[in-house]
Amino acid sequence: MKESLINKLILISKNRQVKNDPSHDFQHVQRVLNLAVEIGKKVEADLDIVIPAALFHDTVVYRKDSPKSKYETDESAEVAGHILKKIREYPKEKIEKVKICIRQCSFSKGIIPDILESKVLQDADMLESTGAISIMRTFSSGGQMNRPFYDLNDPFCKKGLFGVHSGLWLFYKRLLLVEKRMHTKFAKKIAKRRTNFLITFLDEFKKELIETEIIYEKRRSR
Repeated sequence: MKESLINKLILISKNRQVKNDPSHDFQHVQRVLNLAVEIGKKVEADLDIVIPAALFHDTVVYRKDSPKSKYETDESAEVAGHILKKIREYPKEKIEKVKICIRQCSFSKGIIPDILESKVLQDADMLESTGAISIMRTFSSGGQMNRPFYDLNDPFCKKGLFGVHSGLWLFYKRLLLVEKRMHTKFAKKIAKRRTNFLITFLDEFKKELIETEIIYEKRRSR
């Protein structure tokens, strides 16, 4: 894909992307794009498909507690199709595959991609759901929904995923599961390192909780 076309698509994506949600802003899109291109090159995917799919995979965003959120990927795919049809230099025969990639780019739907480019995009987007950045995104999104950081009665979800939908709840619902959902060797390697960091974070959090409990008990006993 020519640099001029890439820049045109980036500008359209940037102008469209939500500005009031740091977990799904254009920085998120840019990171997914960079990862998708790197993964795509390694597996010889068609970057004419990967690049616009990455740029428009979240072009429609709803709050995660909205009933509309389950339609995000389908609506984003349709918007991407309309945009690409209007760009004269973009190969029209590739639009449908771009739409397929975006429709299949959903963690919660558990879709197994059926084309290479879709695997590339899914890997790139899911890598945003593990590691240090995923922690930032999780608590940013949780803040929008007024979710607590953790369930005071079951912070590490020992009783399962039936308790409070907290920030840490999402660790066990999604963040710690990403590593097993990767398709490409390159993404698997990154996901493993990022997952190890999540475990380190949880270990530190547990120590801090214990510290606060000890201090509280000492204060009560005085």
